[in-house]
Amino acid sequence: MQLVVARIGRAHGIKGEVTVEVRTDEPELRLAPGAVLATDPASAGPLTIETGRVHSGRLLLRFEGVRDRTAAEALRNTLLIAEVDPDELPEEEDEYYDHQLIDLDVVTEDGETVGRITEISHLPTQDLFVVERADGSEVFVPFVSQIVTEIDLEEQRAVIDPPPGLIDDRAEIASSRDEDADV
Repeated sequence: MQLVVARIGRAHGIKGEVTVEVRTDEPELRLAPGAVLATDPASAGPLTIETGRVHSGRLLLRFEGVRDRTAAEALRNTLLIAEVDPDELPEEEDEYYDHQLIDLDVVTEDGETVGRITEISHLPTQDLFVVERADGSEVFVPFVSQIVTEIDLEEQRAVIDPPPGLIDDRAEIASSRDEDADV
């Protein structure tokens, strides 16, 4: 199975290094020197990581055969793809690969069916489940422990405890004006 593990950003310096936007929780494993990665577009690769280092909070990589800024800049926006055994599990107990979560049924703690996870959106602050409902509409569910209370891979379901308004229109609106009207 192939997983996108990074996207190449701009060139850094004049010796062929590039910045990368990491898209894996295991960069030390997937983006280590010697790793051979497929690319999208395929014509850019495969690429073999020669060196990696962190500079000002950004991961910088250099690939074999990429020796100058021009060659590095030509790789900009290329996706780096690692081959992963589909049975492989993340190191941490409460971590999941996207392919494990896609197509899980989403139900509330009360047993109400919400829909099916069709995509995982990785945002800077948190991940979101994109859940397709039976009517074709989508609901975005933050993948945080306060809302997603259980992931059961054997039963192929994610159990959620949504706050009012997340999956329906039961939002409770509190206003200080309402309290003033009662006085």
